[in-house]
Parts: sequence; C-alpha cells; structure tokens
Amino acid sequence: LVMKYREELGWTKTNDGELAAFVGYATSFPNVFLCLIDTYDTVHSGLRNFVLVSLVLDDLGYTPRGIRLDSGDLSYLSLECEYVFHTMADRFSRPFFYDLDIVASNDINENVLHSLNKQGHGITMFGIGTNLVTCQSQPALGCVYKLVEIDGEPRIKLSNDIEKVLIPGKKVAYRLFGEAGWPLLDLLVDSKEVDQPRVGVRTLCLHPFMEQKRVAVVPKRVVKLHHLVFDGKNGVVPGQDSTLSETRQFVNDQVNHTRPDLLRHVNSGEYKVSVSEDTFRFLHQLWHTETPVRELR
Repeated sequence: LVMKYREELGWTKTNDGELAAFVGYATSFPNVFLCLIDTYDTVHSGLRNFVLVSLVLDDLGYTPRGIRLDSGDLSYLSLECEYVFHTMADRFSRPFFYDLDIVASNDINENVLHSLNKQGHGITMFGIGTNLVTCQSQPALGCVYKLVEIDGEPRIKLSNDIEKVLIPGKKVAYRLFGEAGWPLLDLLVDSKEVDQPRVGVRTLCLHPFMEQKRVAVVPKRVVKLHHLVFDGKNGVVPGQDSTLSETRQFVNDQVNHTRPDLLRHVNSGEYKVSVSEDTFRFLHQLWHTETPVRELR
C-alpha cells in the first residue's frame, strides 16, 4: 500500500531505509505515529515518507499524530510541512492532515521562541528540555528567607543596600485591579491593620522607601494573593493541593490578565509593589529606632 502511494505521488527517490523504519514504527505503534523526519532530508525524504505511511494508516482506520523537527530552519521547515499537509488533505480528501502536530525541538529557549514568533511558523508544539530545567539567563535562583516577626513582635533587617532592608511584620498581599481589568499593583498591608483594601474604596499606596512615590487607587476588584498551605507543626493544610491541569489553567489565566507591556521581551514595563500608609510609617519608624547613631569626633 505504501509503494502504491509512492508511485502515485512520484516520490520514488525518498530514502528507502527511512521509509522502512517508518513502516515498522507504524506497525508497532499505529495509534501514536509521530516521526522525526530530519534524519536524511527533511522536506524531500522524511516529510514525504511520513505522508506515505500516514495515508496507509488512515486507510486502515488509524490516525497519525504528526512529525518532529530537530534541526535546520524551524520556521521555514514547519511552514513547508504545514503546506504539504494541507495539500495532501485537499488532494486525497483526508481531513486528518489539518490536525497533525508539528513538534519542534533542538535547544529551544526564550530567544528562539520570540524569533520564531516574529518570523512566522507552523509549529503546534515545542519540546523544551535543557533550557526548561536550567534557565540560561538565570541558571541559579537566589532565594533567602528573612525573619520579619517573632511571637507577634515585628523584626527588621538593616542593610547598606536598600533592596535588602526588610518590611517588618506579618503582612497580607493583595492585587488591585483597575477599570480595564488589568492588575494595577500589588499592595502589602500589615495583617493587624483595620483598613484592608476594598472594592470601590480609595486606597493610598506608597513605595516602601520613597514617600514621594505614591498613588491613590480605587480598585474595581481586590484579590488576596496568599493562602495558607503549610501550618507549622500542623503540617500541610488539607484541600489546598491543585492538579497539574488546574495549575496550568491558573498560570494561563494570570498571563492573560497581565498588561501587555509587562510581557514584552525587551524593555518591559515595571510592575509596582506598594505598601499601605500605616505599613510605610511603621517601617520607617522601626528603621529609625533600630539604626544606631554614629558618633563623630
């Protein structure tokens, strides 16, 4: 059957060993037939051999899954594959060709993804391995736990580097949304404050260390960001686990509700994290109290 289609399409010069391998693979795994097509010649051999075997699989009642590209010009090759699939779908009235996956791999990273999006491509799925496990731009994530409260008493860490100065006390983080539906900023409020942010109520939001940088927000929506998942000696709080699909959906929702300028690859906007007026005053009062006075003679 494969040779019949090969003759009909005039693709008699494709690599015989590759074609035999595809036939063997399809025989063993007819329900998950997805082939790497760049072993010899991507367009003139691998792609064509995949099409030949896919036509036979469809005759036998199976649906092929797609192809994988692991080298070469991924933009050009994926568009070429997409064009051939659509041509075959129309020529043989086989709609499954429209739904085939075109998977791309080969050291995919953030820059490659942005480049492909600019060039245009027919890729439906990316295989990311090394650069998912190890981020090239920041291979190590520096995280430090800082003590902000002991037995209900706020604590502060002082430093010559302003970014290392702590905001003392237990705080609640809120996300404030504007009229357009985008988040305007995140607000840190001391957990003991009476006036927590509310929808429709004017809230003064200040930069933690620069009093002149402040803004008044009348939020259309207020979302509390943190929920207790681990409770000290009591361990994990039941009912807080999420499935992989729920986590994926949550992340997608967060990205979709983020201002476009914050998602730019180059010169992205700056998202603001502010503190309430009471938290600002307490921070600077404690900072002043805990900072030793130097004596000069």
